[in-house]
Parts: sequence; structure tokens; C-alpha cells
Amino acid sequence: MTFRHRVLACVVAVLWGGNFIAIHVGLEHFPPLFLAGIRFLVLAVPTVLLVPWPEVPVRWLLAFGLGFGTVQFIFLFIAMDIGMPTGLASLVLQSSAPFTVLLGALLLRERITPRQGVGIAIAMVGLAAIAVSRAQVAAVLPVLLTVLGALGWAFGNLASRLAAAQNPMHLTLWMTVVPPLPLLAMSLIWEGPSAGWAALRSAATPAGLAGVAALGYIVVCGTLVGSAIWVGLMRRYPAGVVAPYSLLVPVVGIALAAALLGERPTAVELVAAAVIVGGVLLGTPRPTPVGEPADGGVSTKGAAPA
Repeated sequence: MTFRHRVLACVVAVLWGGNFIAIHVGLEHFPPLFLAGIRFLVLAVPTVLLVPWPEVPVRWLLAFGLGFGTVQFIFLFIAMDIGMPTGLASLVLQSSAPFTVLLGALLLRERITPRQGVGIAIAMVGLAAIAVSRAQVAAVLPVLLTVLGALGWAFGNLASRLAAAQNPMHLTLWMTVVPPLPLLAMSLIWEGPSAGWAALRSAATPAGLAGVAALGYIVVCGTLVGSAIWVGLMRRYPAGVVAPYSLLVPVVGIALAAALLGERPTAVELVAAAVIVGGVLLGTPRPTPVGEPADGGVSTKGAAPA
């Protein structure tokens, strides 16, 4: 990866790490499935009216929306609502990285280089160390639900790559059209028809303003900006090169949870976080970007900018 794209991948990690704090705040006001549905609905409506079709196969757009947008957030929001600690959620969800690498190798026949394998293995050792350190603070069910959310994210990663959108922003925006219907339908069934609307009616009150601000961060920073950059990187590079950067998200998430929510990381967690960073850096070689000639010249096709 180029230096610029490494920086962009780190920016996404910071945005998504902060996203877990916003989800924590939002869930204090909105029901989980309703919050997940609304976060996509507020983007889906203007997208249909104003944004050009991304010119990708419909099947990959649907797969992207169902994996990244629907499955991931159904399980993540429910897990956090029933007791998954914010910092631990940011950690466990990053199991999407090895899931993505494995699925990329199995389904897309992407080659895992020895350097990638060693780097990812080192990062996973750090991830496992944090998981062992934090496992005592979370019940089994929330952890399992978060892992299922990570698997949905991994499938979404591959679908966004297979879509090969020339404009990643358009693909990201049109992806938001897919999740609202299944998420809001599930909210209607499981949370009841009045729960979400009651939360909306009280959103303008002093007690609801924090929830609205959290929703705004989730929509703009977590979904629009973060996902657009991520899709652009997945478009340019193999999934196994980009996905390890998601392992930086729990480093940010745990640090913010400690600073803002009082979740104090242990010495083991801090050392493991440093191991994760080192593994990510080791596991990201410099492949030729998709659509760019091997000699470094400018391709007439070009790849969508991140």
C-alpha cells in the first residue's frame, strides 16, 4: 500500500473506534434494531433521490448491504444492548479481519504471502491476549453475537470488492438502501411498533439530544466517511492487505472507552494493542494496486480513488 492509503486506513480505524462510543450513547436512547435501521434510512432516502447508480451488479450491491449493513449491525447492536462492553465489542468485531482473509483465499483464490500470514498471526496473538484479558467482563452470548456480526462484515468486504465500483462513494451510499427494510421490519416484530417512535418523539428533549448526536456521528463519520474510504481501499487492494487494518479499531475503541466510559485497560491489554499494531504493519506489503500497471505507470482504466 502507498503511504497515503496506509494513512487513510488508519483514519478509518479512528473513525470506527469512535463509532463504538457513539453506539453506546445511542443505545441509551434508541432500541438497538430501530437505531440500526434509522442510521441507514437517513442516508438511503437522499441517496435514491440524488446519487447516481454506482453501475455495479445488483447481486454484489445486495450482498454488500446484507453483509456489511444488515447482518453486522443486527448482531453488534443487540450484543451491545444486552451487555457487551464497548471496548470489548470493538475488539471482538475485528475478527472480521481473519474472516476476510480466509474467505478471500477460499472464495476469491487470493494468495496469502508468508509475510502476510506472519503479520496477521502476530496481530491475532495480540487480539487473543486482549480477549482472554477481557473475557471475564462479558457473558458468552454477547461475544458470540459480536462474532456473527464480524462474519457479516467479512462477507460484505468481499462483496464490495467484487462489485468493483468505479465510484466507491456511490457504492457506499447505495449500500444503505438495502438494510433499512429488514432492520426496521425486525424492529417492528421484536421491539414493538411503539418503541422506536417513542424514542423519536423524545429525541428533541434534553435527555434525547445525546442520542441524536450519537446517531449523527454513526451516520456521517462511521457510515458515510469511514465506509467510503474503506470501500475505496478494498477496490484498489486485495482483501487480505486492507482487512488487517481493521485490527487497529479495538486499540482506538478500548482507549476511548477507558477515557470516556471508565473502562480501564490492563497492562496486558496495552502490550497486546502494541503487538496488534506491529502485526498490522508487518502484514501489509506493497502490492500493485488494482487497475495500475506493474511498472508504476498510469493505467487508462484507473482505480477508484480512496
